[in-house]
Amino acid sequence: MTGLEVLAVVAAGLGAGVLASTVGVASLLSFPVLLAVGLPPVSANASNTLGLLPGGLSGSLGYRRELRAHPRLGLAILLTCAVGAVAGALLLLALPPGVFEAVVPWLVLLTAVLVGIQPLVSRLVRARRGDDVADRERMSPVTACFATLTGVYGGYFGAGAGVMMMAVLGFGLDLELRVINALKTLSLAVANLVASLIFLVLAPLDWRAIALLAAGSVVGGYVGAHIGRHLPDRVLRTFVVIAGVTAFVVLL
Repeated sequence: MTGLEVLAVVAAGLGAGVLASTVGVASLLSFPVLLAVGLPPVSANASNTLGLLPGGLSGSLGYRRELRAHPRLGLAILLTCAVGAVAGALLLLALPPGVFEAVVPWLVLLTAVLVGIQPLVSRLVRARRGDDVADRERMSPVTACFATLTGVYGGYFGAGAGVMMMAVLGFGLDLELRVINALKTLSLAVANLVASLIFLVLAPLDWRAIALLAAGSVVGGYVGAHIGRHLPDRVLRTFVVIAGVTAFVVLL
């Protein structure tokens, strides 16, 4: 890599770390940069996963207050996403490149729309259930299933996975959006961690790219958590929807 390419990868890691802890479209920034500096697609994907892992962990650390308030829920999400990420990482190594290209953009767009309309849908559902019904603070089997499927996608590629997870958790739980965002950040960190362990053994990796991404993402993830914590729900939701629509356009 040239000096400018090194700076580009570090900057991509920094920006991706911020995006991972806020709107959840980190790979849309970092993955194309790795391709642009000459990495083959599978190597770029696997190296991207390892390079963004420190950002996901630092972002989860930044959200530690929100995660401490719901330890059992955090553990449940950790387990479901870990199982899904194993399947996703193995799919990446086993399937031909681009096998999901046709469906992924539309899936990201759908989940972005769901994030946008979730408050309205939740109000309608609560009106039918009645105000005396207790808030949902544990994952139902349906929510756990969709969280696992999102973990599969996170382990396979992950662009837009944060938007998907916010839609899943937003509909499945009655929690503030900043808490949903914290749980989403944890889930992506877990998916990256599990996939990284598999890629260490089975995937072609570029350790220089990984180190440069990691250097940027570890700072970006922690900074992004502080930004995400202080954004009003409406503003954060708007940013997530914009990020999802942008991801749709880029992926399409």
